[in-house]
Amino acid sequence: MSRLIPRNLIRSFSTTHRRPDFHFDTHHFVQRLEREGLNRAQAEGIMSAMAEVIDESIRNMTSNMRHYTQQVDFAQIKSELQLMEKNDLAMIKAENDRLAADIEKLKQRLREEITRTQAGVRLDLNLEKGRMREESSHQELKIKEVDTRIEQEIAGLRTAIQASKSLVAQRC
Repeated sequence: MSRLIPRNLIRSFSTTHRRPDFHFDTHHFVQRLEREGLNRAQAEGIMSAMAEVIDESIRNMTSNMRHYTQQVDFAQIKSELQLMEKNDLAMIKAENDRLAADIEKLKQRLREEITRTQAGVRLDLNLEKGRMREESSHQELKIKEVDTRIEQEIAGLRTAIQASKSLVAQRC
């Protein structure tokens, strides 16, 4: 009877759970070696050695692929992070530029509003000055009228006093 390697002793090409598996037909290989002139023990020994070499090669290849996959994953993650950082930076810069433009617009609107308000205040002051001048002129006219009446009254009283003096002087 041929001495075959049990399936639970051979590892398969898997990164999660290693399940023993043959990578070639061991029975057929042993028969071929026997046809070439080797006895059963020699054929099974060579087959066992070949199975170990193949298994070791597959384990090494699996390990290398896992290492390569991790390197690729890290490189991909790094490039994705750099891309996200660039995108975030571009978005922040765009938002900053938009806010700066909004601030400039607000400053300009504030300047215009201040200018309009100052112009309105100047106009109000000038109108008030004109009204005050007009009222002052009106008051001066009233004062002159009152002054003129007072002078007329004084002149009338002087005349009356003079007339009274003349009467008193005539009677005396």
